[in-house]
Amino acid sequence: MREKSALLHHKIFKLSDQHDWVVFVHGAGGSSSIWFKQLREFKKQYNVLLLDLRGHGQSKEIIQNLVDTQYTFNSVAEDVIRLMDHLGLKQAHFVGISLGTIVIRTIAEIRPEMVTSMIMGGAVTRLKLSSRFLIRIAEWTKRFVPYMWLYSILAFIIMPQNNHKESRNLFIREARKLAQKEFLRWFKLTNEVNPLLKLFGEKEIKTPILYIMGAQDHMFLQPVKEMVARHSNSLLKVAQDCGHVCNVEAPAFFNEEALAFLGQHAKPMRL
Repeated sequence: MREKSALLHHKIFKLSDQHDWVVFVHGAGGSSSIWFKQLREFKKQYNVLLLDLRGHGQSKEIIQNLVDTQYTFNSVAEDVIRLMDHLGLKQAHFVGISLGTIVIRTIAEIRPEMVTSMIMGGAVTRLKLSSRFLIRIAEWTKRFVPYMWLYSILAFIIMPQNNHKESRNLFIREARKLAQKEFLRWFKLTNEVNPLLKLFGEKEIKTPILYIMGAQDHMFLQPVKEMVARHSNSLLKVAQDCGHVCNVEAPAFFNEEALAFLGQHAKPMRL
C-alpha cells in the first residue's frame, strides 16, 4: 500500500491499446489544469495521461509517503516513472512546459527507452546571466519575503507584457495552492539547474525533440535557438506575439505544431 499511496495524482483518457500514449508534465507552481487548452484535441488521437507533480495540484500529500523525500530533478522524474510503471506504460510521447521540460529530459536520461519523443514548450535549456541574478536575489530574500510576493514578482519578470496576462495570472493562481514549505522545497531545485542544463546541452540524445517557444520569451528563447543549432534531432517552432507559457497564450499554434510532430513519430496503428 505504501507504493500506491505515493503515486502522483493523475487522470487517464484512453482510446485503445493500439493508440500511443502522451504524458503531459506541468512546471513548478502549476498543475495538470494548465493543459486545459490541449486536452480536447489530444485525446481525440492519443491516449493521454495528465499528472500533478509532487506537492502540486492534488499530489500535495504524497511527499509523506515517499521513500525519497529529497527534492531533486531525479527524484521528481522518478515519481513520473513510478506512476508509468504502475500503469504499465512502457513508452510514451512527453509534452512539458517550463521546468516540466527539465523533468522530461531527466526521464530521458534515466529511462531513455520510455521516451518516444519530447515536445518542450517554454523550454528551459540554459539560464542566462539575468536569470541567474534573479534566482540569486530570490535566494537571498526567500526566508523573509512572503513566497507569493516572490512568485508574483518572478512571474511578472518572466511574463511581463499585457498579452501574457492570462498565463501569468494562471500560474500565480496555481501557486497560491502551494504551501510556503512546498514552495521552498521546489525553489531549492534551482541550485541544480545549471549543472544539469550544462550536461543536457553537451549531450545530444537520439530521441526527437520539438521545442515550441514564444517569440516574446525573452529569458529562454535564445538559449533554445543555440541548442537547436547544435543538436540534429531537435526542431524549433516559434509562436509570434507570445511569451513563456505558449500552450496557454498560443494554443492553436501549440496544438497544431505538436500534433503534426507527434504524427511523424507515432507508431503505426495495428488493425
